[in-house]
Amino acid sequence: MNRAAGGQLVTATERRHQTEQPRPSRTVLVTFLGAIVRSFDSWMPVSAAVELMAPLGLDGPSVRTAISRLKKRGWLEPNMRLGVRGYALTELALSALASGDEIIWHPREPALLADGWCIVHFSVPETERRKRHQLRAHLRAIGFGNIGTALWIAPARMRSAGERAISELGLTGCAAVFVGEHIAGQRLQDLLYQSWDLDDIDRGYRDFIGRHTGLLEQVGRSGSTDPRQQFISYMQVVDRWRALPFRDPGLPRELLTDDWQGPAAAALFERLVQALEPGALSYASMLWP
Repeated sequence: MNRAAGGQLVTATERRHQTEQPRPSRTVLVTFLGAIVRSFDSWMPVSAAVELMAPLGLDGPSVRTAISRLKKRGWLEPNMRLGVRGYALTELALSALASGDEIIWHPREPALLADGWCIVHFSVPETERRKRHQLRAHLRAIGFGNIGTALWIAPARMRSAGERAISELGLTGCAAVFVGEHIAGQRLQDLLYQSWDLDDIDRGYRDFIGRHTGLLEQVGRSGSTDPRQQFISYMQVVDRWRALPFRDPGLPRELLTDDWQGPAAAALFERLVQALEPGALSYASMLWP
């Protein structure tokens, strides 16, 4: 541990995070659409996207390629405003981003143990192998854990989401959904830790805290930070955070370890957003016509 300027103690982990260079992620442009573009009437100038993504590690050709892919996915449509070439978010994109908001910006509250569990079992024929893989991926994405071969578990509140995932793939006749309580047998906590990689999820929360606690302290000390740096920090914070709550099924608190870091990480994220978002939006607004 070293002492930084001003007498603050800095751990080796914090020092490593502070010296890391911005690295682009595959999701950073989607993060940009959700966290920035929606605040500007869901429209962005191409030139602004290129300039704002540069310090995040995406060069102009990479940004244009990503935009092209999102256009093909039906997320963006060409839209010129005030003589400026740009793209508008489609209803499909706005709907998808709004669905993500429920988890990214409002992490799941711990489920109630008394509410019980939802079990999904399916037997999809080999001729529908692709749909079988899609169903597995979808169940995992919405918070189900794999309890065994073709057997998935989640808190009971996930029943409707599980039924919807099955129905959307046309697999209702190949699946069964049960809701009930754990009665006996294997210890429930052990079963859940086998069904989800909860240790890895907790490591993700701890890493987020390790990366960003110093940033919050820095913003608090400085009172005002360079707007460009606030934008960069805000984007990095949101982009690193957004995958974490999707992985967390929101299990009953009494079934998790005493030092589970989910609540602490969520509280840190909220404080960082409050500290960085105004400056980030102000900086981005200078590039909008």
